Amino acid sequence: MSRSTPLRTVEIISAERYVQAESPRWDGRDGGLAWIDMATGSFHRGRLEGGMVVPGSAVTVGKQIGAPVPLAEPGAGWAVAVDRGVVHVGDDGAVSSIATDVAAADSYMNDGGCDPSGRFWVGNQSMPRAPHCALWSIDPDGVATERLGAVTVSNGLAFDRTGETLYYIDTLPHRSIEAFDVAPDGRLGNRRTVCRVEGGNPDGMTIDLEGMLWVAVWDAAEVRRYSPHGVLLETIELPSKRPTAVALVDRLLVITTASVGLAHPADADGALLGVEVEVGGAPSLPWGGVPPRARDEAP
Repeated sequence: MSRSTPLRTVEIISAERYVQAESPRWDGRDGGLAWIDMATGSFHRGRLEGGMVVPGSAVTVGKQIGAPVPLAEPGAGWAVAVDRGVVHVGDDGAVSSIATDVAAADSYMNDGGCDPSGRFWVGNQSMPRAPHCALWSIDPDGVATERLGAVTVSNGLAFDRTGETLYYIDTLPHRSIEAFDVAPDGRLGNRRTVCRVEGGNPDGMTIDLEGMLWVAVWDAAEVRRYSPHGVLLETIELPSKRPTAVALVDRLLVITTASVGLAHPADADGALLGVEVEVGGAPSLPWGGVPPRARDEAP
């Protein structure tokens, strides 16, 4: 296994600590940063300044919060997966429904992201663990289409720049990164395994400008960089046991972490971490819909 690069310095970049921070997002509209605390149902926004995260707004969205994605226009807010559906969170903190009753009653929404066509792809996870969940795409009109079934814990998701390849993690039971071909209408095909992730549970994932995959590995205290063919290119060791997800804010790799379930959390557990890397990323792709209030007011 590839080992840590000696020149890497992992820093704690948040003064705040979270129970289960997840889903960091680089907002291309204003350069800000968004993330969630899954355990408290809260959606957070802030900015990076002087190497630290400066918190901004925080909105309690629902009991079980999943991934946020920005809308395209400045000031248009965010689409956020929560409980069994998707809501809109305005910049004023107002919460309104986009899609309801998407997931089954004994499950809740988890990780997700958008494709270049403006569809919001999001999956759910089951409690207790069983393969009866799914991965959906939410089109700009708010219509949910099931794209993949027999999912247990839908986690990391990233599209290549063309939108023709989806990289995807259903954490259990196989602990693998998979790839799919994506048709223009969103249908998935040619399912294949990129690699199995050993030594921990693969969680959140992002893709860099070279098309390489960065994966947070829960309970391994590591973030790993893989090629699209499954070659392990680098391992970054972390001061936090439970990294949950990653985002590239230009060349700063931002890592969310969790303290949940740890009897004696370390200083970095529950913090946001940052490490400079050579290859950067792009801002989060936006959802192509409009705020529900704007849609309702349209002539």
